[in-house]
Amino acid sequence: MVELETRELEYFIAVADELHFGRAATRLSIAQPALSKAIQRIETRLGVTLFVRSSRHVELTPAGAALQEHGRHALNAVSAAVRNARRAGDLDPHLRLVLKPGGDAGLLSGILAEYSQQPAAQRVDILFSGPADRTDFLLDGRADVGLLYAPFDNLDGLAYETLHTEDRVAILPASHRLAAQPGVRMSDLTGETLPRWKGIPAGGGEGTGPEVADVVQLLHMIAVGRMIGVLPRSLVDPAPPGLVCLPVIDAPPSHLVLAWNEQDDRPLVASFVAAARRALRTA
Repeated sequence: MVELETRELEYFIAVADELHFGRAATRLSIAQPALSKAIQRIETRLGVTLFVRSSRHVELTPAGAALQEHGRHALNAVSAAVRNARRAGDLDPHLRLVLKPGGDAGLLSGILAEYSQQPAAQRVDILFSGPADRTDFLLDGRADVGLLYAPFDNLDGLAYETLHTEDRVAILPASHRLAAQPGVRMSDLTGETLPRWKGIPAGGGEGTGPEVADVVQLLHMIAVGRMIGVLPRSLVDPAPPGLVCLPVIDAPPSHLVLAWNEQDDRPLVASFVAAARRALRTA
């Protein structure tokens, strides 16, 4: 039986996500030649080619695509096993909630207040993540519940409750050619520079512009005229000075959801979900 170590899988997944050995090496904090040799060793051991390489392009082979899908699940399972073992022996149980900064549509304080009234309520630690990894936080056990945005966040493997539905808006400099319009369509934005979100694999996002890590960076780049953005309204409304938010008439709505691992049936999680439902009814 051919075996791969978890570290080797991490190396492979990084290259498969980035489709660029240099970016993957930076992400892993290792030298690029060492990463290239590690991938070659993996291919030799498996007896298959995982990547088609050229001087300008890296592409997954069918074998590589299969290993990317199943390898990611394997890494998540290992991480979850370790974290669940530690939690089982935790003498100070608490609940971990992950979200993007500002990504609660103003609902979180009410949910936390409702949850705190429960007799078995535990401490809630709030974790902030990058644009693309909240699903991983829930699948590998770093977080118990999370606030995610559908359809942008991947909900595979998660159970969820929809908390809020809203429209999407285009964020533009006040001097932009479209700024005086009452609304825009996606076709009106053709040719505009949109952001690349940090942590989203190459080809996984809609933008081709500079990379941004969060909404604060995005708004700064819009203010200096480097790009525009399209986001759920609650993340940017009211608009900061110098910017305008216009409804995107034909963009599908955004759904803020409370999500958790579909295999997680702990009372700790169920109690928090029930509190969120009650808070919504009260609101």
